[in-house]
Amino acid sequence: MTKGNFVAYYRVSTQRQGKSGLGLSDQRNVVGDYLNGGSGSLVGEFTEVESGRKKGRPQLRLALAQCRKQKAVLAIAKLDRLARNVLFISTLLESNVRFVAVDMPEADTAFLQMAAVFAEWEAKKIGERTKAALAQSKKLGRKLGFSNPALSAHQRSASENGAAKTSDNAKLFASNVLPIINDIRKAGILTMDGIASALNARGVQSARGGQWYGTTVKNVFAYQEA
Repeated sequence: MTKGNFVAYYRVSTQRQGKSGLGLSDQRNVVGDYLNGGSGSLVGEFTEVESGRKKGRPQLRLALAQCRKQKAVLAIAKLDRLARNVLFISTLLESNVRFVAVDMPEADTAFLQMAAVFAEWEAKKIGERTKAALAQSKKLGRKLGFSNPALSAHQRSASENGAAKTSDNAKLFASNVLPIINDIRKAGILTMDGIASALNARGVQSARGGQWYGTTVKNVFAYQEA
């Protein structure tokens, strides 16, 4: 039975949302269903719009601060992919805040510690394998990149596909951030520059991992309509 105060932390990503299978509205529904199963009260919600270049987790830190202030439990809709992120794990462990992962309620501090060790080991091994493969190719005299005529046609095709993928990612990012923009507009902030300032104040980063401007907000609406 869920009791007490809860602060929800959601995460959507331009590159990983499709793999995780849970968009922003889905995560809200999952947490809502979990809390409705008891007497838990949702006292705050924080959404991290994370691009591939993003290194910080400002919304997570704000969520943890509210948990400490209101003696609330941090509610996470889906832990499995977040548990592979060393920065997320270390931030949560250092906070000493109680948490519950709706998709994995048995997860505890010990689980996160083991997940952190595995995540660091996995990252190290991937780096070692990549370096070893490149060194072996160089030793055998294989040409890499566009200098290899046998691969040039394939690489040109991959480059064209990459451009299409960039456009798809931009549309996905727009769909992820639009609910936050709509919340800002409901608060009475309607100009592009005003919305940009509100997004920056909330710690939400743009698709390129930087600040918001009126033009970048306008681009969100353009991609949403495309």
